Amino acid sequence: MSVLRFFALFFSAFSLSVLISCSNQTSTPTASAPASPVAQSEMSPHSMHSGKPKININNAILSELDKIEAMLGVPALSNRIQASRPYAKVDELVSKNVITQAQFDQVKDMVTIEDIQLTGEAKDVDFMTKLGLMKGHMLVAKELLDLQKPDQAEPHIGHPVEEIYADVEDQLNDRNIKEFKTGLIALQDTVKAGAKDANKVDTEFKTSMQAVDGAIAALPETQRTSPDFVLQTINGLLDTANSEYTAAIADGKISQAIEYQDSRGFVIYANELYKAIAPQMAKDRARANTTIQTTMAELMKAWPSVLPPATPVKTPVEVSKLIKTIEQSAQKTASS
Repeated sequence: MSVLRFFALFFSAFSLSVLISCSNQTSTPTASAPASPVAQSEMSPHSMHSGKPKININNAILSELDKIEAMLGVPALSNRIQASRPYAKVDELVSKNVITQAQFDQVKDMVTIEDIQLTGEAKDVDFMTKLGLMKGHMLVAKELLDLQKPDQAEPHIGHPVEEIYADVEDQLNDRNIKEFKTGLIALQDTVKAGAKDANKVDTEFKTSMQAVDGAIAALPETQRTSPDFVLQTINGLLDTANSEYTAAIADGKISQAIEYQDSRGFVIYANELYKAIAPQMAKDRARANTTIQTTMAELMKAWPSVLPPATPVKTPVEVSKLIKTIEQSAQKTASS
């Protein structure tokens, strides 16, 4: 019996050892394996902002909705999306007959009904970009006013107050920036009335533009002069300009003058921002600076004047390619 008991104990100990060994072999890799970089990126609340953020169809401004319009090539889609708000689910774009199921399948990954809460530098870049869109609208409005075309200038004065201001109002309050919506409305009313008093228009325009510049100046100077920060803003402006330009053209013609002019204003201001950091870029990142300046100069040719040419100087594909080159150069310098 003692021999039997010996073998029984031996086999029990052996079996237990095997079980412990197998358990260690299966559990150790799981415990020590690092999380996938992709998974970490997807979980980051700002990962979309650094690339192509999703568009909240319940509160996005028209310039953001124009990205959906440009993607699908459906004229006036931005206004239809806005008119059918609110949405309880993104697929209500289909059930409310705003777009077809096939169209929804193309854009479902770029839309959301959830608010994206930005913090830190991402929030500052978004703030600067929205104010940059205001500046772009105002710049083309001034060009049109100088040409005695108040009817064409009015929409560009209206966009900052009607769609963008509400999107930055909370941030204006948080940063203790004096409200300037009243001034924008006064300018819009003056232009709507025909801009008959040139001195009044000029005064109200300067006041509004100074207010936007003052809001931008509320950002720390270190950010406003940082090439990395400014390049992020430029990319945001060019991304919107790309969508606007694409939406402006149909059948090889500029069918939407307002979108053409919007995109012109955004690119003009993006170019102004780049000129301010160009000396630093030339010093620290000479190759990227050469590429961006050369490409920006070529891009500007798409808008020979504030009044649309009879035939587009560049196709949407050509404009998209140039903007992509600038964005890629900017991203490379930021990561180097």
